[in-house]
Amino acid sequence: SVGKDDFYLDLLFFHRHLRRLIAVELKLESFAPAHVGQMELYLRWLDKHERAPGEEAPIGLILCASADAEQVELLQLDAKAIRVSEYLTALPPLPLLRARLHQAIEHAREQAARRLSDVGGER
Repeated sequence: SVGKDDFYLDLLFFHRHLRRLIAVELKLESFAPAHVGQMELYLRWLDKHERAPGEEAPIGLILCASADAEQVELLQLDAKAIRVSEYLTALPPLPLLRARLHQAIEHAREQAARRLSDVGGER
């Protein structure tokens, strides 16, 4: 609650490596500049009431069905620790999905092999 009004954040995570809270707002509609004001309110509240000693300032992620790149750019969200991204509203074609899955598997195998060689080289 802020004043007499109640507000509800969609998702809240803590990122161990960044040592900060991540506030996530899920929007079913297209991005609107008003979403930034709502996220700023959440981030300021989290910073004031939930941020623990040793943690960095919270950051926000607004996930929308679509976003106008020029609107997002003009809002200069980098300075506000807020990011905007689009989510998929429909699955991509099956061949593309398969290709991406195979790429992800190959990438994971390469990372695992690199880690194993790094561990083996330290002995």
